[in-house]
Amino acid sequence: MLTVNRLSHADALILIHGAREKASEIHVPMCISIVDESGNLIAFERMDGGKVTSITISADKAYTAAAARKATHDYNAVNVPGNLAFGIHTEVGGRLSSVGGGLPVVVNGEVVGGIGLSSGTPAQDMECAEAGLNHFYQTLE
Repeated sequence: MLTVNRLSHADALILIHGAREKASEIHVPMCISIVDESGNLIAFERMDGGKVTSITISADKAYTAAAARKATHDYNAVNVPGNLAFGIHTEVGGRLSSVGGGLPVVVNGEVVGGIGLSSGTPAQDMECAEAGLNHFYQTLE
């Protein structure tokens, strides 16, 4: 029998809060998705002005980060023609994202969820995702 650790809804709201604060600070309204360790949605927020297309993109970034247990920008680095991982974004029904902005949530060395942001540039999405993680980790201390 397995014991599975995953984010709670309260944890998801903490992640969203940290990401939203950074998004507000940089004046970029974001779509923020939080998923469990399997990539299933726990919580979502679309800030006023967040792009409609970013609803799905943020969810796919969070899904990729949690289910694949790696940052989406790690896939970006290898998803280039001639590389063995080229085309990875077409897998899992096209849900794997190779665009920066998705990060796994790791607690005690175990992936317990993922955070995905979209509506800014990939660098802005990454910055806000990292802020969400940092805010969450501060609450664990």
